[in-house]
Amino acid sequence: MKRPSFKAIRPPKVPSYCHHRASEQAYVKVRGKVTYLGVYGSEASRDNYAAAVAAVLGGQEVSSPSRGKAEEVSRLTVREVCNRFSCYAATYYVKNGKPTAEAGMVATACGHAANLFGDQPAEAFGPLALKSVRSHLVETGLARSTVNGSVRRIRRAFKWAAGEELIPASVPQALATVEGLRAGRTTARETAPVLPVDDATIETTLAALPAVVADMARLQRLTGMRPGEVCDLRPCDVDRSGEVWTYRPESHKTQHHGRERVVFLGPKAQEVLLRYLVRDAKAYCFRPCDSEAKRRAEQHAARVTPLSCGNRPGTNVRSAPVFQPGDRYSVNSYRQAITRACDKAGVDRWKPNQLRHTAATEVRAQFGLEASQVMLGHSTARVSEIYAEKNLEAGAAVARAIG
Repeated sequence: MKRPSFKAIRPPKVPSYCHHRASEQAYVKVRGKVTYLGVYGSEASRDNYAAAVAAVLGGQEVSSPSRGKAEEVSRLTVREVCNRFSCYAATYYVKNGKPTAEAGMVATACGHAANLFGDQPAEAFGPLALKSVRSHLVETGLARSTVNGSVRRIRRAFKWAAGEELIPASVPQALATVEGLRAGRTTARETAPVLPVDDATIETTLAALPAVVADMARLQRLTGMRPGEVCDLRPCDVDRSGEVWTYRPESHKTQHHGRERVVFLGPKAQEVLLRYLVRDAKAYCFRPCDSEAKRRAEQHAARVTPLSCGNRPGTNVRSAPVFQPGDRYSVNSYRQAITRACDKAGVDRWKPNQLRHTAATEVRAQFGLEASQVMLGHSTARVSEIYAEKNLEAGAAVARAIG
């Protein structure tokens, strides 16, 4: 007769006190489940480890220990700081109910830091780590000014986190010691300065532009307004009571500083704008849908095929097209239209903001720097000097006279 076999009952295996180096946390692993215990080596983590071992020996499930504020701060990673600040920026950098370009640039800059050091503790992100991010940005081919802007936004993220008591204040203080890249002392690419575009090139490009976009460019050339201000222009924003009209944009670049922006419209600008003011007061003056309607009308006027033959107007139009012309040009669509026209006209590409430089340079040469400052809407003349090129002819005239 066989003796009955008895399986030996093994005692539960005591889990090891492990170290998660990426987050500097202590943890135990029981039946495939990882439970974090707190900062590795701390007294609290040792106590939590003892409680976890007691639970295992007692046949109970290991539960996550409750953490205090200090432990939550110590566990915060670089990725969590970047994600939280990006979410904050999307609600803080807002204009007219929509996030501004700054919110997107914050998310991009923080994304670079999170990709390289995302799993590291936030309080361990120091100057050397920030310099590593900066070197990575340089290696990707970004311009020096773009790299410096991204570094400033990353520093701003950690400063915000310290203000929210998410990380120690010493972290942003240490990051502030990282200076920006200096011109001529780095391998980062330098951007070419934005220069005025000559009027001959402008006129050649205008001939290849749609009528509506051409008038936008003419108006910007005469007034020196920003591309966004041209796109946002509405009849209700224009005061026509005086000899010189004034345009006060509903929103503008320096609005958050509490400054008012006034664009002066002289006779030539009024002549360009007048035909676009006969519409609803709050409708945009320059609209892609109007430009598309004019294009179709010109195509129909140039039609050679008799109406009795071929497609009749409107019969070959999709009932639900994927892309429809809107009621407002964006800065990007305005710029793209000019780029296409430059290629069509066979001239070097230029951007709408160069029209602002051209107008400012002309005003400075004829009326002085202060007049250029008023036209551009700058708070100081020093800023206007960036847009208005110096009158080199005046210097040459002095040299001819006294030199």
